This record gives sequence, C-alpha cells and structure tokens, in this order.
Amino acid sequence: MSYLNITEVESAVTSLATAHPGTSRLITLPEPSIEGRTAHALQIGAAAPIPKSCVMIIGGVHAREWGSCEILVHLAADLLEAFEAGTGLGYGGTSFTAAQVRGLLERLDLVVFPLVNPDGRLHSQTVDPMWRKNRNAAYSGGSSNPACTGVDINRNYDFLFDFGTAFAPTATPQVSADPCDPQVYEGPGPFSEPETRNVRWLLDQFPRTRWFVDVHSYSQDMLYNWGDDENQSADPDMNFRNAHYDGTRGLPGDDYAEYIPKDDADTALHLAEAFCQGVHGVRGITYTPLSGFHLYPTSGTSDDYVYSRHFTDPDQGKVLGFTVEWGVKSFHPPWAEMERIVLDVDAGLVQFCLATT
Repeated sequence: MSYLNITEVESAVTSLATAHPGTSRLITLPEPSIEGRTAHALQIGAAAPIPKSCVMIIGGVHAREWGSCEILVHLAADLLEAFEAGTGLGYGGTSFTAAQVRGLLERLDLVVFPLVNPDGRLHSQTVDPMWRKNRNAAYSGGSSNPACTGVDINRNYDFLFDFGTAFAPTATPQVSADPCDPQVYEGPGPFSEPETRNVRWLLDQFPRTRWFVDVHSYSQDMLYNWGDDENQSADPDMNFRNAHYDGTRGLPGDDYAEYIPKDDADTALHLAEAFCQGVHGVRGITYTPLSGFHLYPTSGTSDDYVYSRHFTDPDQGKVLGFTVEWGVKSFHPPWAEMERIVLDVDAGLVQFCLATT
C-alpha cells in the first residue's frame, strides 16, 4: 500500500458510509473546488435521542502534507469497524476497550473531513511534490509565474486577516498579501476560497461542535489557541477585537498577549496533553503541547477562527481549536514510516476525543 490519490480518498469516504449506514452519514460539501471537484465528509456516531456534542476533524488542507488524509480515513474506519464488531482498538502500546469505543460514539458525533484541498493534492502528487496551496489562479494578474497560482487555505479564514494592521511592524507572522508568495498567500479576503467556505459551512451545519482539530505536518506538536500572540487570562480587554492594540500583536515577551479565559486555557492544555499521551503510548514518540504562537505567529488559520467565532458572535457556540503537526523532516515520509505515524496520530485523536468528557 502507499499514499492514496484523490480518487481513492473520496472512494474510501463514500465506501465507509455505505458499509456502515447505522453509524455514519456521507456529507456532500456544497462548493466544488476551483477545478470542479466535489468533496465529502463523514458524520460518525451512534443514534441518540438528543443532539450530541461534536468533534470536527479536517485534513488534507496543505497539499504536500499527504499523510493527513490517510490518518483521517484510517481513524474513521477504525472507529466504525470496532463499534460494529464490539471490539476495542489497539495502536502499539496504546489501546482502547470496546466500552471506550462504544461510549465515544454514543456520547459524541465526529465529523471527519479528510480532503479539504483536492486540487492541491492532485498537483502535489503529479506535478510539484512541495505544492502547498490550492489551485486558484484568479489573483495571479495573468502572471506566468507558477507561484502566482493558489491561496494558502490555512491563512484564508476570518481571524486578524488584515495582519498588516493587527501585528507589530517588527513581528513576522507567517502570512503574505502577495499573490505570488509561493507558500502563505492569504487571498484577497477572508473566505475567498471554496475550500474555506466548505469548512465554515460544516461548522454552521453542526452547531454543537465544541472541539475542532486540523491535521497538518510537520514538527510533532499539538497546537492550541492562540496563534497570533502569547496567551494571558488576566485582561479581557486585551483581545483580537480591540483596535486599540492594533500594531502591537505578534511579539514574544512584550506588553501584548491574547486573552483566553483561564477555564478555556486549562481545558485546551488538558486535551492537548491527552492527545500527546495517546501518541506516546504507541511507540514512545513525544509530541509537544503548546500554543500556536509558540510554533510561529499566524493569522487567518482554522483553529483560531473557530475559537474566535463565539467572541465575535455570541450566538455561536464555543469551539476550542487545535492543530496537529505530525512527523518530522518530510511532508511525505516513506510509506513504512507513514503507516507508523498513522497509528501514532490516530491513537492520539481517540485519546483526545475520550478526554472531552
């Protein structure tokens, strides 16, 4: 076996829905990609008399990070098959009982969206292995430079999108307003891309989503909010919505730090640590829980957007946002190692879900 191509990812998702009609539902995302491809997600969970809280997990956002799709396809298959068979799950030294699997799917709904960026993945797997963005050429200005095609989907969400105003002049957020930036072009405006609009649509369709995980590569970290600056829980007025602090964000050790209620900060750390514990039990690999800012400062990312929604719109439910960064040194490790990484991360994700009680 090797990495899945985009047709195989979609086939796996639809086949799981067909094979497990009592515990899964195929979701067709409303917007086709720039090249006309339709994406699908899976809702996984046992039938319940009342609505359940939801964990949403997405992957395949950055095109070159091939293994994220496989991680999520295998996670969905493992949970569905174990629930139906009444068995537990074993991932090396990390294991889960049949009762834990049953309880997880009875208590929660999981929405698993393995391939957010099909056009980019196809281009990465057939043309340019290091391609990161989607394939939207609308903002290239007619340039023949291949780098001028595409938007970094994970900079296209509505969180501090105007980074030039929000961040300190000497800060270095990993984002660009240049359409010809080969890596982190944010797009002309938040949600300019069908891929990010599909994720927003999923969040709107599942208003009981309480936890969100975006699976990426690499650095062996489990990131949690916030990504624009260091966290603080003392001054609620010091926050991303307060224009008084424009021009000061993004620097470590200065006077600005992003507000997060202490309960949320404690819960986020607890869940990130649970994920890392699950990973470590498989074969002793150590992942590090840390805020997104401590990887590097960012804006327009999925995890910060989902958490910011309830601050900007009180009608939205609170969603804690996380980003997995799996693996080291390669976006597409040899398949034998990727198979081991799949086990690591899936064990971490199951442990994460169990810790949401």
